[in-house]
Amino acid sequence: MFTRRQRWADEPEPYWKQRSWQLSAGFLAVVLVLGGIVALTSGGETGTDRARAAAAGPLSGDAAPRDGRPQGCATDDSAGDALPKAPPDDVSWDTLGITRVPVSASAGPTRTTGTLRWCFARTPIGAVLAAHVIPSQMSGSGWRTVTEQQVVAGAGRDMFEFQRSTVQDIDSGEQTGDAAVATYAGFTVTSYKSTAASVKLLLRTSQGYAATTIVLRWSGGDWKVLPNGDGSLHTPVTAVQGNTSGYTLWGD
Repeated sequence: MFTRRQRWADEPEPYWKQRSWQLSAGFLAVVLVLGGIVALTSGGETGTDRARAAAAGPLSGDAAPRDGRPQGCATDDSAGDALPKAPPDDVSWDTLGITRVPVSASAGPTRTTGTLRWCFARTPIGAVLAAHVIPSQMSGSGWRTVTEQQVVAGAGRDMFEFQRSTVQDIDSGEQTGDAAVATYAGFTVTSYKSTAASVKLLLRTSQGYAATTIVLRWSGGDWKVLPNGDGSLHTPVTAVQGNTSGYTLWGD
């Protein structure tokens, strides 16, 4: 018969305090093995912090029209709803905090406001790029602004904010030390329409390939991540068995 202490020991911690969640918060899904650098902090954002982040951003308030694009945002949307069969011809790679992400001068992100990378094409490839870029901004100290501007409002976002506020900010790869960091290897668009998209990301790790899915919504003139009800910005990361057929690979 279990003692009370044994029963408490067997009960799982709240998932946002478990290392598996900490390693995926803020797309520490791209950092699959961060070792000891993720630590709990005592502080959290205040209502004033959230209001300031919302007011200062290009994708909220009067800057985010119901129809059309925010001022200064322009992309090439000529591909329409056609699913991509290859990466954009103008793709390049930028470093965001602890990982490198694909970007495109035509499909986005075409604008930078402070640490915020935004303005994606209203096309499947625009959604793909948003699925890479938006979560990858969440490891650093600008995550509050990113959350207010580029995550769909609701209970899921509130839960993510609460959970993310307990995790230490990581603004550069130097802070990961010798940790093993995954890289973006490819993608597939599993569903798409002009108002919603689902993108599966292929990650390359030291153990092989893994995958996770990001769901997005078109809101305020740009793509935004739709969080799950539990506050996660992506589905659980799972191993990819066998080959990578079915994915569009980014290449080297």
